[in-house]
Amino acid sequence: MANAHHAAGALPAEPEKATLEGKNKLLGFWLFLGGEMVLFGTLFATYLTLRHGTAGGVSAEHLFKLETVGWSTFILLTSSLTSVFAMIAMHRHQLKALLGWLAVTVLLGLSFLGLEIYEFVEYVHEGHTFSANAFATSFYTLVGFHGAHVAFGVLWITLLILQGLKKGLTVVTAPKFYVASLYWHFIDVVWVFIFTVVYLMGKVG
Repeated sequence: MANAHHAAGALPAEPEKATLEGKNKLLGFWLFLGGEMVLFGTLFATYLTLRHGTAGGVSAEHLFKLETVGWSTFILLTSSLTSVFAMIAMHRHQLKALLGWLAVTVLLGLSFLGLEIYEFVEYVHEGHTFSANAFATSFYTLVGFHGAHVAFGVLWITLLILQGLKKGLTVVTAPKFYVASLYWHFIDVVWVFIFTVVYLMGKVG
């Protein structure tokens, strides 16, 4: 079995797949991802069913502000790119660059969350509260659930950065970085669907 304390230069080209433990982590992640896809699929279906249930309240067409959401989308998609740069650095065995790009990813994730909170506060001031109607409840459940995933990803990557500072890049830590990056791409893809299905479709009616 590969030594967990290899020097960075002695690591294999794909350290995340160098051990059976690493391969099992990847397999476990894909199984987890399958469950997440079913869960988000259910939330999307619920939203599409209830999105016109405004009970006389404000509709999506008049509520949503695409400028704010556009910035959120740009920030989150940029964070996906920085996550890719982090993985490129990992495969080049560049620990400092890996941790640096992950730190940028975290900062972008926090910026996204800040904009989302700002957006929700604005909606609440307009009377669009969680319990206002079926549309509001399904909207906050879907978008808020995604936001919770972003917050979890930010915390997860932050803890991995701290672990990387302490233990370096090894065949033990590499699979963790890789799986966290895949998770981040997943929540970015989910956001693209949310932006399209919730916001763009909401604006066109």
